[in-house]
Formats: sequence, structure tokens, C-alpha cells
Amino acid sequence: MARRIVDLSVPLQNAPMENNPAAIQYINHTELGRMRAKSYKFPDTSYFPDHMHCATENITAISTHSGTHLDSPYHYGPECEGKPSKTIDLVPLEWCVSDGVVLDFHDAERGHNITVEETQQKVAALEEKGYSLKPMDIVLIRTDHTTKYFYTPDFEQTHPGMSVDATEWLVDQGIKVMGIDAWGFDIPVSKMTELRRQGNTKDFFGSHFLGRKREYIHAEKLMNLDKIPEFGFTVSMLPINIERASGAWCRAVAIIDD
Repeated sequence: MARRIVDLSVPLQNAPMENNPAAIQYINHTELGRMRAKSYKFPDTSYFPDHMHCATENITAISTHSGTHLDSPYHYGPECEGKPSKTIDLVPLEWCVSDGVVLDFHDAERGHNITVEETQQKVAALEEKGYSLKPMDIVLIRTDHTTKYFYTPDFEQTHPGMSVDATEWLVDQGIKVMGIDAWGFDIPVSKMTELRRQGNTKDFFGSHFLGRKREYIHAEKLMNLDKIPEFGFTVSMLPINIERASGAWCRAVAIIDD
């Protein structure tokens, strides 16, 4: 049996598609050689093989919600289910490695708010194919939005998102971790704010604010969900251990035994 690992993560990079773009300084072998020769009080770089040290990078600005990342319960609010919300360093790692399930909404219209009925239909379709959703599965919402729009100005403001009712229904099924291959888990901010000005409170960060009363977490900015099966694989999306943080970057992967 052969094992495949499919990367479900976008790269952290100096790129404008993030609303909080990273500032990554790349220091090559020669440059670090000069820097380290000075700090080590060497007369010159000849003390290093080939006059070079190792390469390194300095990240001088970045958000914990840049790139592929997990939102912790604390991101949604200070309390969850009447208790202090878990920060990302307190999220059980067992949540983050489990059987994966893809719900395929790649044909959803841009900006569409995925309903609970649509979600239930996708789960029922999987049952017809022989897979029943179970507690602690990691549910991945496929929109193909990252693949199509990640390097375009449309990335942030055009993706489908999960309605609060759809998200809560999945939580009711025992799901603790979800993810989406789009900028955000809810519909675009521009659409949410317009609805809020019209008096709609339910769809204003509905899935995020659900996390104040129901404990779950979700990943954003996944990709390559079109390259994995609907079920029959393991997902790993372990977050970087950042003390007291509302979220953290993760290297999300699908592990497939063919």
C-alpha cells in the first residue's frame, strides 16, 4: 500500500493577497556569513566553509491569521459554553488529526451562504457512497476558491461561506474541527457588513460568533481540496504552539493510503 501526502496549505509569503501581509526578510548564506563573522569577532568570512554560513529568514510582521491557519475558540470570544475560551496552545491536539471528509461546494456561487439543508444533502450523498459522518471527523468545505483566486484581488471578497445554521448542525454531529479553502469561513466581510447595516445580525460573522456558545474550531485558507477524495483519508492540521494566541498557522495535509 502506497502512502500519499497532499499539502492543503498556502505558503506564507510577501504577497498582497493578505489583509495583514507578511514581511519576510530573506538572508542568504553569504550575507549571514558576513553578519556572523562580525558577531563572532572573526577577522573575515574565511572561517566559514566557502566563506558562507547558513541561510535564515526574519519575519518582522505577520498575523496569526495569515496563511493557512486555525482559529481557536478564543478568537470567537473570551468565553465559550460559559467557560474561558481555549487559546490555540490549549486546543487538544487530538482534535487536529482525524479522519477527513470533504463536502463539495465547488459549484456554489461566489458569496453564497451555504445552508444547513445543502450541508445535510452533501452528508446524505456521502452516506449513499458508503460513508457516514461521525463525531470528531474533520470536515473540509471545498469551494475551490483558493485555487482559483488566491493571487487575485477577488480572493478576500468573493468566496462562498458557511451559514451559522450549517456550522451548528455539523457541531451537533460531534464535529470539533472544520476547514474551508477560502479566505474566511463566513461569507465575505463586504457582504456581511452590508447585511448588518440592513439589520441582519444572524449572518454577521455567524459561524465565528457561534463559537461563543458552541466549542469548535475552523481552519481558513486551505487549498487543494480538489486533489483529495471525499473520504478515506486522514487530515493533520496541527497548529504552531503560540502562547495565549487566538489562532496559529498550521501545515494542513491529507494523508492517503492508496
